[in-house]
Amino acid sequence: MTVSEDKFTRQTLLDVQGLTPSLFTLRTTRAAGFRFRAGQFVRLGVEKADGTQVWRAYSLVSAPHDEFLEFFSIVVPGGEFTSELSRLRAGDSLLVERQATGYLTLDRFVDGRDLWLLGSGTGIAPFLSILQDFEVWQRFERIVLVYSARTRAELAYQSMITGFAGLEHLAEFAHKLTYLPVVTREPAAGCLGARITELLDNGELERAAGLQLTPEDSRVMICGNPQMIDDIRQRLKARGLNLSLTRRPGQVAVENYW
Repeated sequence: MTVSEDKFTRQTLLDVQGLTPSLFTLRTTRAAGFRFRAGQFVRLGVEKADGTQVWRAYSLVSAPHDEFLEFFSIVVPGGEFTSELSRLRAGDSLLVERQATGYLTLDRFVDGRDLWLLGSGTGIAPFLSILQDFEVWQRFERIVLVYSARTRAELAYQSMITGFAGLEHLAEFAHKLTYLPVVTREPAAGCLGARITELLDNGELERAAGLQLTPEDSRVMICGNPQMIDDIRQRLKARGLNLSLTRRPGQVAVENYW
């Protein structure tokens, strides 16, 4: 597809970091007028050699107050977009749509005491943005971040996650965060060892968090592959936690742009 010039800006890649053979992060400049809410996504575009454009949606890892934009990507073998994206280096240009969008924002919930953030793979990205935004720490009494990956090496942004407690402006709130890393395909010390769905079924997730998932107190955000989202939603719905809609506020918000 081709997007008209007035719908995007050309930004410069500042940094590209390979984490594993299939995962990388990229950071770009930020247009002066670009605005977004923590948890939203934006479409990125690359220009192929033949002049055509390829576009995909990416959640923003960066905070709304950052002067740069950061994204977390997986390399899809043979994928038209990520194969082009993974070849880019610092100094190259990337197309960024002017309008961010998405439903993983705190205004999806009108109330709630505890916030659960359930992410798998690159689905952790919007939660990192949310956790860098002061609003979430003020609003909720407990925040549970659940990050599932296949291997320990694929658990990205660990220094950022563990570093929240050391940030001066979060010092009085750091006790609110419980971080539960999950590794599904190899034994990993300090990590839960089954899929999030299984951990919900056997109660291990709630035991590890020291907190119960209830319609009264819990608000849940989910980001990951579509099957994972559907499976978790079914389990939450059986417990009385329903999707939050504009016309009917609920307890669950999801992002699914695969």
